[in-house]
Amino acid sequence: MKIISKLIVLLSLTIVTKVTANQESFRVVSAEELNWGYLNPARGDKGPSAADLWGDRTKDMPAGILLKFPKRFSSPPHVHNISYRGVVIDGELHNDDPNAANIWLPTGSYWIQPAGEVHITTANDKQSVAFIEINTGPYLVKSSQNAFDNGERPFNMHTKNSVWSDIVAKESMTKTGVKITYLWGSLEEGEFRGALLKFPPGVSAALSSKANTLHAVLIKGKIAYQTQSSLKTLKPGSYFGSNGLHAHQLSFNDDDESLIYVRSDGEFDIILNPKP
Repeated sequence: MKIISKLIVLLSLTIVTKVTANQESFRVVSAEELNWGYLNPARGDKGPSAADLWGDRTKDMPAGILLKFPKRFSSPPHVHNISYRGVVIDGELHNDDPNAANIWLPTGSYWIQPAGEVHITTANDKQSVAFIEINTGPYLVKSSQNAFDNGERPFNMHTKNSVWSDIVAKESMTKTGVKITYLWGSLEEGEFRGALLKFPPGVSAALSSKANTLHAVLIKGKIAYQTQSSLKTLKPGSYFGSNGLHAHQLSFNDDDESLIYVRSDGEFDIILNPKP
């Protein structure tokens, strides 16, 4: 049975290699390569810094953004013209009604901020970083006098309240050790959904996608990303994505579990590479 299992895994890897060779396009950007600017140039370094991972936050399009908050940052009550979703990468953040008690969200926590809803955002005594995602833009900050009710409701989920499911390898129907929690969207083909993937320490795997669009952001951990020509080290805040068939080859740090946020409009598989 062990020989058969190894043959199945090796066959899967052959399929993944062919998928990679036939991919339409993919992109990998390490956290060190990001171009940072001020979210609000008028406030400068008193406000958050911002870097686009994909899309353009100043235009009417989907975008993935990193926000870096100064230590003990506290915003005035404000609203946004569009709804957004956020995942904490580093530090701790509080995002809620101005009169709410602080509920600190650590790494891996998730929140939804509806358009028009008055709120504040504060950071603890560490520099905090969050991933922000919008379906449409531009991403604007307006005064609380511009509040309106768009029918959505805010939502905060501490990482300890996440509900995880095992990902089962399709080729062998065995547990991969990788877990998933869906955060939003639809599982219908062609519909967008967002999820967090939790990888155990020290594994090597292919994230194989046939989605038209897949965006992935490293929330926690450290990855060695293997392309056909080089090996790239990715730290939290790094990005990789693809359009069409592609297999992202990933090796994870031995020290701790890793979290990856994935946005896609189609299925993706986790195929474990055999250990040497």
